[in-house]
Amino acid sequence: MNAIVAVDNKWAIGHKGGLLVRIPMDQKFFRDTTMGKVVVLGHKTLQTFPNGLPLKGRTNIVLSRNPDLKIKDAIVVHSKEELLDALKQYESDDIYIIGGSSIYEMMIPYCNLVHVTKIDYTYQADAYFPNLDEDPNWVITGESDENTYFDLEFVFYRYENKNPVSYK
Repeated sequence: MNAIVAVDNKWAIGHKGGLLVRIPMDQKFFRDTTMGKVVVLGHKTLQTFPNGLPLKGRTNIVLSRNPDLKIKDAIVVHSKEELLDALKQYESDDIYIIGGSSIYEMMIPYCNLVHVTKIDYTYQADAYFPNLDEDPNWVITGESDENTYFDLEFVFYRYENKNPVSYK
C-alpha cells in the first residue's frame, strides 16, 4: 500500500479544509501516479474536490462515519475494519492513501511506500501528516532534484517503511 502527500517544512498538509498550495508539477505527479489505481480518502477530503466528486479514472474508496452516505462512482466504507476488508481485493501496489490527516494517520502503518512532495515553506495550517523523518521505520530511498514554482522550492521524496503492518 502507498500514500501520496505534499507537505510543508512542518509536515502540514492543509488549512481550513483546503490544500496549502497548488503546484502544477506536484498535481501532475499525483495524477500520473494515481491514475488507474485505487485511492482511499475521507469524506471531508472528497468534499474539497471539484464539485465534491470522486476522482475520474480511479477506484475511489471513501471512509465516512455517516451510515447513510452514498456517493456515485465511489465505494463508501464506514470503519477501519470495513476499509481494510475492502482493500484485500486489490493489489497492494495499486492502493494510494490520499488524505486527509486522520486517514493518513490511521493507514500509514500499512503503507510500504510514501511519495512526499516537500515544499520549502511554512504555512499556516491545521492538518498534518505524520513526520516520517522522526519515525525510525521510514527511510528515504529516492529524491528528485530541487524544483521551483514561482518562489517556492520543492523536492519529491520516496520513503519506504522497513516494517509495514499486514492488512491481508
